[in-house]
Amino acid sequence: MKVPQIRLESTTAQIGLQTRNAINNIQQPKADLSIEQPKAELSIKTTRSKLTIDQSQARADVDLKSIAKRKEEFAQKGYQDLLAGIARRAQEGVELMKIENGGNPIASQAKQNSQKPRKEFGLGFIPSAGSVKVQYDPAKVDIDIKQNKPKIDVKVNKPIYEYEAGGVDVTLERRNELKIDFEMIDIKA
Repeated sequence: MKVPQIRLESTTAQIGLQTRNAINNIQQPKADLSIEQPKAELSIKTTRSKLTIDQSQARADVDLKSIAKRKEEFAQKGYQDLLAGIARRAQEGVELMKIENGGNPIASQAKQNSQKPRKEFGLGFIPSAGSVKVQYDPAKVDIDIKQNKPKIDVKVNKPIYEYEAGGVDVTLERRNELKIDFEMIDIKA
């Protein structure tokens, strides 16, 4: 006897998955840095030193006098000698006026005018101690420094950030199928 037989053949669906990873890119540019150091300002002021040596007294002690000093001394000595001469002559005149009082004024005056005065001699240091006068004013130095601070300029650069999202692509690689067949089978009873 022949019996119908149903044959079922199925194929499952097949899914394909393709993934893309996310891309994350971060770059940090260096900061822009500028440093400038201005020079310090330096000011130096100097007052010269002064040395004064006065040796006029020492030169006078060793008889090395200037012409002006000699003229002044000679004029002064001449004036003193003139006054002394006038005083001596006046005194001699008074003595001669009073000749009647006795004595011998003419002989004593002649004797006095004919004798030279005695020279005096004394020891001394030539030039005398302390005759050279020295005065020294030291130099003065004023130093002024103005310090200039450095000029620092910083520009911060922001990070460069790039992001590309990942994803999943789903595809149907194979469809599902169902095949149905009918066949007659002989069965022996």
